[in-house]
Amino acid sequence: YYTNTVKMMKTIFALLALFASASAFVPSQTGSVVKTALSASTQPEALKTLSTIAAGAVPAIFTSSAALATEGTNEWFGVDDIRVLAVLFIGHYFILSLWLGQYGNATEDDDADFFGEIDYTGR
Repeated sequence: YYTNTVKMMKTIFALLALFASASAFVPSQTGSVVKTALSASTQPEALKTLSTIAAGAVPAIFTSSAALATEGTNEWFGVDDIRVLAVLFIGHYFILSLWLGQYGNATEDDDADFFGEIDYTGR
């Protein structure tokens, strides 16, 4: 008796899951619903512009402040000796200059023959 009940519950659950997934593809029923939240509000144009600027600026401010995280040392990047910080940046700029010296003038046209055969003639 117990196995039949469990089997029946699994079948009903599968049927309900099928109905739920099928209802995801049904077009939404729109009545007097506003399309976007901005069109629903009656804000002046200047306030809408200000809120748009704030929405773009706030994430940039928060993500850039992660570079200034002190990690308990009260110094940028968690480095408490300025010489270590200088070596850190100089090393990165040295590797960047090596890369730019090799691939700095590369364009997308240089990648056109990437999937072709290897040219061993050296031209």
